[in-house]
Amino acid sequence: MKRSMQILTFVMLMPLAFSSFAQIEKYVAGTHYTELAAPVNTNDSSKVEVLEAFWYGCSHCFRFEPLIANWEATAGEDVDFVRFPAMWNALMEVHAQVYYTAEAMDALDTVHEPVFNAINIEGNRLQNENQIGALFAKYGISEDDFSKAFNSFTVRTKVNQAKQRMQAYEIRSTPNMIVNGKYLVTTGETVRTQAEMLEVVDFLVEKERQQLSNSGE
Repeated sequence: MKRSMQILTFVMLMPLAFSSFAQIEKYVAGTHYTELAAPVNTNDSSKVEVLEAFWYGCSHCFRFEPLIANWEATAGEDVDFVRFPAMWNALMEVHAQVYYTAEAMDALDTVHEPVFNAINIEGNRLQNENQIGALFAKYGISEDDFSKAFNSFTVRTKVNQAKQRMQAYEIRSTPNMIVNGKYLVTTGETVRTQAEMLEVVDFLVEKERQQLSNSGE
């Protein structure tokens, strides 16, 4: 009787075992995501960091915004979502400065979407301080306060730090996702859609979540 129960238990657990194995093998390093050459430090080692590398002038990032917003709303409390303005030319540096200015003024919730809309819908490329200040002013931020933040040491330092981290993240396009400073996820031949890119991110988040859990035992 005891052996019969053992066999029955084994048979019942087999589908779960195969399911777990399939989940582990669903996405493969080098095919669906890239392992960074050297891990990049994250803001909070007790959480799984998910970083979105974006550019305000990128139409793909603009279309990605609703998806990433929905994803962020359902991410677990142990996930630390971070936006990262990518840059490899002068205009992208200006737009990174826009992002960090909004962050410094605690105005990201107010101006993040309007900046995307201005560039991608209205055709305002936001190339200089006057154009950007005028946009901020539409949302109740005085041009004087904006200018002080835009040209502040804090904002310029953050832009320079982000430029230095670009190489470590191995970012070559936008939007890209970096999971826990270890894995780069992009769209391409094997990850064809932005929705699938987020599925790979979820897979890697769970992978890192389990490692955090095991290290805490």
